[in-house]
Amino acid sequence: MSVFLLKRFVTFVATLLAASLVVFFVLEILPGNAAEVMLGPTATPDQVAALSKKLGLDRPAGVRYLDWLRGMVTGELGVSVAYDTPVSQLLAERLAVTLPLAVMAMLLTTLIALVLGVYAASRQNKLGDVSVMALSQLGIAIPTFWFAIVLILVFAVKLQWFSAGGFPGWDDGVLPALRALVLPAFSLAVVQAAILTRMTRSAVLEVMREDYVRTARAKGLSKRAVLWRHVLRNAMIPVITVMGLQFAFLLTGAIIVENVFYLPGIGRLVFQAIANRDLVVVRNVVMLLAGMVIIINFVVDLLYAAIDPRLKASDA
Repeated sequence: MSVFLLKRFVTFVATLLAASLVVFFVLEILPGNAAEVMLGPTATPDQVAALSKKLGLDRPAGVRYLDWLRGMVTGELGVSVAYDTPVSQLLAERLAVTLPLAVMAMLLTTLIALVLGVYAASRQNKLGDVSVMALSQLGIAIPTFWFAIVLILVFAVKLQWFSAGGFPGWDDGVLPALRALVLPAFSLAVVQAAILTRMTRSAVLEVMREDYVRTARAKGLSKRAVLWRHVLRNAMIPVITVMGLQFAFLLTGAIIVENVFYLPGIGRLVFQAIANRDLVVVRNVVMLLAGMVIIINFVVDLLYAAIDPRLKASDA
């Protein structure tokens, strides 16, 4: 067990460092001085020199990279040029919207996909199975931003059950804040639920062909009990792989949906930072998103071991 965890942790740290190197040096090789890029072509030489000194561009790139790493560990990520606000404060404020949105979308995705996937597998080649697969194919084909607009037209404009956009803030109460995230979360969840439904169905059908499933049925267990107690757990390895990738996508894919619903999350922050040429914010947001994806993959590896102990034994 300890060898398994050690190997995964070393891989996790190495991947984080590799991602930080790529993010830092890609922005470093931009043509021209970074201060000139941020200030635009109308900036005077004195303004460029002042910003260069503020950003530490007069120091070697390796020193600045190490300072950035140290800042990520301590939470000192610098100050946004456009907002004149610490980047760590900006990220904390925006994550308070993006993370709950991604978690809500993932919960909806998991609930819909597991129920429909197991239902379709239990009725293979019957009307229920064909209907679920047709709906999932339709869900995969629908663009997220288009579906978000449809939800706004139906549930916000026509029925007026939800607001068309904006976020009241957590200080105004948990229920109003969650209510503002329902439509964005559902628009994100539909496509991912369609993909996960098909994966769940395939994984469940494969496990249902195993000998121990027939043995469990022969012992008198009901079909429902066999499906949910035995088949689903053993089918979860490939399903969890997709779920991990999907949650990472929901964090990064929320960028488009946040702009459709005018939510003050990470997505709007990175768009605004790019528009304002605020490379300090862009670099830290990109690293944050990359780090989240790597962390999620690390957690998925640990879940593998919890579900299937054979993986720990084979890695020892």
